[in-house]
Amino acid sequence: MNRYRLVHTTQFHYDGPVSESYNEVRLRPTHDERQSCLSFRLASHPDSRVTAFRDSFGNWVHQFNILSEHRQLRIEAESVVLTHEDTSPAPETISLRETDSRREDLYEEYYDHIAPSDYVPHLPDLERFVTEAEKASGGTAAGFAQSASNLIHNRFRYVKGATHVHSSISDSLSIQAGVCQDFAHLLLGIVRMRGLPARYVSGYLVPGPAAAVDAKQEEVIGGQASHAWAEVLIPVMGWRAFDPTLGHPVGLRHIRIAYGRDYGDVAPVRGVYKGQAGQRLSVDVRVRPALDEDGHEQMNKPAANLPPAPALVERPQQPGQQQQQQQ
Repeated sequence: MNRYRLVHTTQFHYDGPVSESYNEVRLRPTHDERQSCLSFRLASHPDSRVTAFRDSFGNWVHQFNILSEHRQLRIEAESVVLTHEDTSPAPETISLRETDSRREDLYEEYYDHIAPSDYVPHLPDLERFVTEAEKASGGTAAGFAQSASNLIHNRFRYVKGATHVHSSISDSLSIQAGVCQDFAHLLLGIVRMRGLPARYVSGYLVPGPAAAVDAKQEEVIGGQASHAWAEVLIPVMGWRAFDPTLGHPVGLRHIRIAYGRDYGDVAPVRGVYKGQAGQRLSVDVRVRPALDEDGHEQMNKPAANLPPAPALVERPQQPGQQQQQQQ
C-alpha cells in the first residue's frame, strides 16, 4: 500500500495570555511525478483565515494570524498522499572528472545549493570525508554521493537529544553523533565541498512492517514518522535521493514535504507572538494507510471544530515561536 493518510499536530501551550500570533507553516506534501498530494487540510484553534503561496524552492507555505488573546494554539495538517514507483529507465552515469569540467556552470546555476549555509558551513573537518568518499566512488559522481552517505551511516551514531534544532554540522562532527537532520546536513556539506549541488529534504518516513529487518532501527530513528534526508544533483542523472540515517535507498515510504538549502528553509512551523508568557511546544505525527477496508478514504470531517487533542510528545527538533517586543 503506497497511499497514506498523514496527520501532523503541533500545539503551543503558553504560561499566560498572548496575542498577535503570526505563523508560517510548511506542511503540505510535494506534488510531482514521483508523489501525488491527493488532499490537504490545514486548521487551527483558535480559528483563523489561511493564505497560501509557493516559496522560491517551490514549497507550499501557509500563513495565518491570530490577533486576539489566547493561551494555547493548535495547528493540525491532514494529507492523503500517493507515492509512485520510479518507472524511468536507468539513468546514464557520469564521471567525477566530467562533473569537474562542468563545475563553473553548476556553480552559476545552483549557487544556493553549493554555497555554505548557516547549518552547513564548509569545514576543514569534512575534507577527510570528501577524500574517503572519492576513493570509494568508483570514479562516478553518483558513486561519490552514495559513498558519502554510507560513510555517515557507518561512522555516526543516532542519539536522540545529542544535538538541538539550531545545531550545525560542527556539533555532530565533534561528538560523532546526531539525528536525521544532522546526518542530512553532513551529507550536504560533503558533496557540496566536492562541487555537487545538494538540497535538504524534510518529510516523513512511513513505519515499515514490524517483522522487517530494519524495523527496530526505524522505531528508534523514525520516532513519530518525521524524517529528513538529502538529494544530490548529478549532471545528466538529475536529483538523486540519499538517506544517510537509514543507510538504504529512498523509496515509496519516504514522503516529501519541502526542499531547501538546509533545515532553516523548511521548518514545519515557525512564528512570533506578543506577550511575556513562556511557551511549551508539543508535536504529534501519525501516518497510516489512507483507505479503509471498503476502499474509502479515511479523512476526518472538515474541521470547523477540531477533535480533542491527542496525547502529544515533546519534540525538541522543531522550533517554536519567538516573542515580539511588547509595545
